[in-house]
Amino acid sequence: MNRPSPLPVRGPREALPAISVVVPAYNEQEVLPVFHARMVPVMEAIGLPWELVFVNDGSRDATLDIMLGLQAADPRIAVVNLSRNFGKEIALTAGLDHAAGTEAVVVIDADLQDPPEVIPELVAAWRGGFDVAYAQRRVREGETWMKKATAAGFYAFMQRIGGRVQLPPNTGDFRLMSRRALDALLTLREQHRFMKGLFAWVGFPSVAVLYDRAPRAAGTTKWNYWKLWNLSLEGITSFTVGPLKIATYLGFGTAVFAALFAFQLIVRTLLFGNPVAGYPSLLAVVLFFGGVQLMTLGIIGEYLGRVFNETKGRPLYIVERHLPSGGAYRQASSAPTGVHRLAESGTSGASAA
Repeated sequence: MNRPSPLPVRGPREALPAISVVVPAYNEQEVLPVFHARMVPVMEAIGLPWELVFVNDGSRDATLDIMLGLQAADPRIAVVNLSRNFGKEIALTAGLDHAAGTEAVVVIDADLQDPPEVIPELVAAWRGGFDVAYAQRRVREGETWMKKATAAGFYAFMQRIGGRVQLPPNTGDFRLMSRRALDALLTLREQHRFMKGLFAWVGFPSVAVLYDRAPRAAGTTKWNYWKLWNLSLEGITSFTVGPLKIATYLGFGTAVFAALFAFQLIVRTLLFGNPVAGYPSLLAVVLFFGGVQLMTLGIIGEYLGRVFNETKGRPLYIVERHLPSGGAYRQASSAPTGVHRLAESGTSGASAA
């Protein structure tokens, strides 16, 4: 299994940041300056060396230019620019791969719905002996009742079918992970990534930190209901075979229903004769069975498609440019094997699944 090589040593261990803050972003030009202005005093108050790892996920606005401008003014900023838009889960993975923090990493979105001011509470929980401190939403401001209801339904469903991997309810990506928990997470290189599930899968002592989620500080959300639906499918199919079991039970139940229906038809024919059945009822039964079969094939197809994507062995992402914190510069290049490599360091920046 290919994995990213360790980041090149830039000097004595003391020169490396203790905490990395990973921030994936897509078209967030309006909020990035405000995010940086709020993040700096929060991290300085913690009292440990830190870096801010911005990941540009193929943004079409001035997000990359703003990131580069912020890095020019603040050497504690690292920029990872992906070659195209790979999606948030992959962009988050790229940021974690390039995080140089020796002790812990914090994951947070750039939209400021997750307040940076909660990070000291996460750090306090980590210092208290927990490897993972995840921020659990107490209040979800700026979200419609429909989004809240569907989110609650998704978490309830995952709790029922998740088996040994239980997702904490009302919890997103906002969290702190110790270095050993992060290293364990980075061994998981599957193509279809549902990060909330992967965070839970690696385990380690964890604790919830309650907070109130705020509305977006600027810009618009990139998550419409269609994208949220697809993300929920990723989560369900990545961490449980429950849908396949449901399809099995549904097929079995349908077969039992059909057998009972046929039995009563035989009995009624023997006792009372058999007048010609109505065409609408026959059509309804045919459509019902056809719908069940197509739905079952669709569920099987979802899992089969994921197996197909995993067997291709493509890298998770390609990095166009990586500017580490501290001012070092490395330009990306693609290796003939299709695995992204950093030109100056010669280390792999993306891994095959």
